[in-house]
Amino acid sequence: MPLNYNKWDRLQLSDDSDIEEHPNVDKKSMVRALQNKIHEEREMRKVKIVNLGAQIACNNVLYPRIQAIQASLESGDTDKPRTVYFSSLVEQLERNPSKECPPGNNPDKLEQTYDGMLLSLLRQVGDAAKVAVKEAGVSDDQREDRIGKALAEGIKEHVVRLKETIDNDSKELEQEQNEQKKHITSEDMRDGFANKYVPPKPEPAPLPIAAKLDNLDKPNKPKTKTEFEVINTPREPVAAEEDEFLDDDIANLTPSLEAFSKIPLKGFEQSFRFIQEHRDVVVPGASDALLGAAFKAQYDNKPKYAKQCVHQSLLLQYGDKLGVNGLSLFFKKMISGDKRAEAVFMDDVDKTYAHLEGRVKRSQEEEKKGGRETIMLASENEGDITFNVPSGPPPDELVMGEGMEDMDVEEVRKALQLRWDIFQTLPENLRTALQTEELAQVNKVLGDMEVAEAEEILERLDMAGIIPFSESGVRDETPAGRAAAGLPPI
Repeated sequence: MPLNYNKWDRLQLSDDSDIEEHPNVDKKSMVRALQNKIHEEREMRKVKIVNLGAQIACNNVLYPRIQAIQASLESGDTDKPRTVYFSSLVEQLERNPSKECPPGNNPDKLEQTYDGMLLSLLRQVGDAAKVAVKEAGVSDDQREDRIGKALAEGIKEHVVRLKETIDNDSKELEQEQNEQKKHITSEDMRDGFANKYVPPKPEPAPLPIAAKLDNLDKPNKPKTKTEFEVINTPREPVAAEEDEFLDDDIANLTPSLEAFSKIPLKGFEQSFRFIQEHRDVVVPGASDALLGAAFKAQYDNKPKYAKQCVHQSLLLQYGDKLGVNGLSLFFKKMISGDKRAEAVFMDDVDKTYAHLEGRVKRSQEEEKKGGRETIMLASENEGDITFNVPSGPPPDELVMGEGMEDMDVEEVRKALQLRWDIFQTLPENLRTALQTEELAQVNKVLGDMEVAEAEEILERLDMAGIIPFSESGVRDETPAGRAAAGLPPI
């Protein structure tokens, strides 16, 4: 049977080489803007399809009920006058409304139920009929009959309009669905050829800290000073704050370890189930990483989470110490409610946490006496850090380059204005340093700031494109802007 490759015609592809760079906007920003536009249109279409479907479903429930009311008013088959029949319908909906409503609506709010919507329509038709008869100056003996006719005509008009609304919404929904099917997206991907063989999962790799600890244990290398101890552990943990060799990895938890660390104290059954489902928790270096996370949490004033990390680290260490099937033996005792074993374990947790707490307090005191942490910019290559310092707000006239006539000038102006506004909010000494376009001058100002303040300012500089760390932002390439930047005219 021949294969059908026509579906690949629905792939929405773009060639970045076809996009010419705008004098005021760099190419990467334009490509990103185009991608964002495509994704926004897709999301808006999804929302519209859902809303149209919900509106059609709601109207399809109301339409036959309004049709039935119209038929009763026009035929006059009821044993009551039309005005009395109409009033009784309104009274019934007011006194005993049903809570049936469209999906997602609140049944306790009358206006969101089907009966509430119908009641609103009947009140509107009734008020309009009374006003029309009053303005016509009908005599009292003919008033009831004329109101009845006006009610029938008003309901009929709404029946026609509702039918038109349903038809129009159905056509629009079909158009949006057809447009959605024109292109293949990730949601359309399905499994094709597959077999039933599932290869066994590979053994989880040790954490990076495990290899570093092994290197530290070699006789040729000096051993790291132990900063906090764990009772009944086969190996003493390493202090996270003093060994710079381990700083990058000791508190860097994997997603599974991070979830494991958040299990509450004495949650032995929950911990055991988690370990059974996540083999990458019981790997070399996991217990040390949890102790490092405990140290960092205590340092960040999160004592509850710090103690949980200590608790989970000791769980792994006890299982490792008990040898083969050590975890099963340990959890069997804990889950069965062995009070003596639990008391020994929790006493170890309390002592280890108390030692860690004291060590963190001493470390914080030592830090206050010493220097403080600062942020500095560094660049291995000269072109990695560039300066796009604005000299003023965007000029009145922005020149659009050849091939870029379709660009929205006002959007470009907004980007340039944003850069200038952010630059104006910076401290005066930092603005002066940026205007020199010398990294050393900028670092000198950043070094005098607190870390949080410096980080926040760097985020603003990156957002405005004044110092883009990954890519360039919007540049002022107009004659005035190029002259201010010391560039030759185009």
